[in-house]
Amino acid sequence: MTTAKDIMKQIKDNDVKFVDLRFTDPRGKLQHVTMDVVEVEEDMFADGVMFDGSSIAGWKAINESDMVLMPDTDTVHMDPFFAQSTMVILCDILDPISGEAYNRDPRGTAKKAESYMKSEGIGDTIYVGPEAEFFVFDDVKYKADPYNTGFRLDSTELPSNDDTDYETGNLGHRPRIKGGYFPVPP
Repeated sequence: MTTAKDIMKQIKDNDVKFVDLRFTDPRGKLQHVTMDVVEVEEDMFADGVMFDGSSIAGWKAINESDMVLMPDTDTVHMDPFFAQSTMVILCDILDPISGEAYNRDPRGTAKKAESYMKSEGIGDTIYVGPEAEFFVFDDVKYKADPYNTGFRLDSTELPSNDDTDYETGNLGHRPRIKGGYFPVPP
């Protein structure tokens, strides 16, 4: 297990400039708070970092917005994509009054599921991960004015193009609507 002292040493050894505290919102979007390294102290790993939960859709109202980011020291890694050396730490979300896991934190929910699995003897390990999903379109048109509002998407892979004549022939596989999640390509 990585300790706060280990992380402070890594910060010094890697000449870290920023620490990026990351967490997932209820919709599965990764959120973050970036701190200058001078703000990072060992206490942060025991006490957490306060933040405004009302800024996250679906969490707290403005009058009850205080929440705690609790860094998980076992998730520390360097982000290779930032220009300045940046250490990333995934965080749990805690209620500042009770100190308990916040019930709308996806990471906390996953930990509760794992605990339940273990307590029931169903299993001792649970794997939870994101569903990476994206779409690539060949053509996108949209309009938003008082007389014409809408959009039009086109992709050679859309089911609506299964009878389209292409210069090279229509040899592409076009999965039917909602049929492209699990099937292996032909």
